[in-house]
Amino acid sequence: MADILIIGAGGVGSVVAHKCAQAAKKDGAFARITLASRTLARCRDLAAQVRERTGVILDTAQVDADDVPALCRLIEKVRPSLVLNIALPYQDLHIMDACLECGVNYLDTANYEPPETAHFEYKWQWAYQERFAKAGLCALLGSGFDPGVTNVFAAWVMKHELDQVEVLDIIDCNAGDHGQPFATNFNPEINIREVTARGRYWERGEWVETDPLAWRMDYDFPEKIGHRMCYLMYHEELESLVRNLPGIRRARFWMTFSESYLNHLKVLGNVGMTRIDPVEFHGQQIVPVQFLARLLPDPASLGPLTRGKTCIGNRMQGVKDGRKKTVYIYNVCVHEDCYAEVGSQAISYTTGVPAMVGAKMIVDGTWNKPGVWNMEQMDPDPFLKDLAAYGLPWQCVDLTDRE
Repeated sequence: MADILIIGAGGVGSVVAHKCAQAAKKDGAFARITLASRTLARCRDLAAQVRERTGVILDTAQVDADDVPALCRLIEKVRPSLVLNIALPYQDLHIMDACLECGVNYLDTANYEPPETAHFEYKWQWAYQERFAKAGLCALLGSGFDPGVTNVFAAWVMKHELDQVEVLDIIDCNAGDHGQPFATNFNPEINIREVTARGRYWERGEWVETDPLAWRMDYDFPEKIGHRMCYLMYHEELESLVRNLPGIRRARFWMTFSESYLNHLKVLGNVGMTRIDPVEFHGQQIVPVQFLARLLPDPASLGPLTRGKTCIGNRMQGVKDGRKKTVYIYNVCVHEDCYAEVGSQAISYTTGVPAMVGAKMIVDGTWNKPGVWNMEQMDPDPFLKDLAAYGLPWQCVDLTDRE
């Protein structure tokens, strides 16, 4: 049993806290769980919800994740074996620095992003490889769903279904409806920066750029979700997957959006509200997208409002035993079920459960090896077994004869 520290008490942090408490109670995966964020009251409220649902008592603390000395003081006080970074991507490097200084393993759900530009790249975190390896510490990057489970899905397919992959399409569908005119299902600032960035995909050994949301396709999703329009985007797991899946010819990421969401986003962009550079207003510097994020509904508040399903998975084409083969590996998650269990909608749930499972893999030694790792570099079988056991069942279907 290991002591752990969770940094971040937003929508995803809430799911992580609940699932870590479940794992502690179910099979003793964790001992003492400490939840910390910038706002202590939010941690205490969340700890009370976790105790009411599971009977597990969480310790709470206040910390500014941008302040490395403060992070170190907290880590030294708590003395966890693992820090789960569920804060903002801007804070990844600060938390990694604190973990190195204090000799603690590290996990996050999204790669580092510089605050001043919407640019997703692993180079800053991969640069920590030697330092974590020399310290005998494990840093697991992107233990969410996408990135995260999608990476592990790819590894599982390469272990069990394909000898070689040629084409990978990661397809993320949120078929839920929260009834709001415009809202984001996770941190509004991060969501809008991600969606408005230029698209990018891997084609024959190089990256090809597209205008934001310029490419689209219609995809027929399983379990009565049906046809949805998907838009090509760049997503961080592509960078590690094309590096770790040798021989891949094409890799793309697709996400569904409603017409209402896209129309609102277009208007907000036209009037400058999605800008990420500071502008002067009444003598103060403000970032328009940060101001917009304060006006939009808190994603954590969407849980009781959201109805429907998510479907996230990989469509992979390649060769098995010398013959062409196509498989689709995916999870379907129901918003209402997630809210009934942990008080959250499925977007936060599908990110929070893999974060807990990744933490479990590290603290029990299954995935604990020194260095900085992406999820597909680990054995997928134990992770996917626990993923299904803790609320995210998955399946893989052969589509070869349907093409």
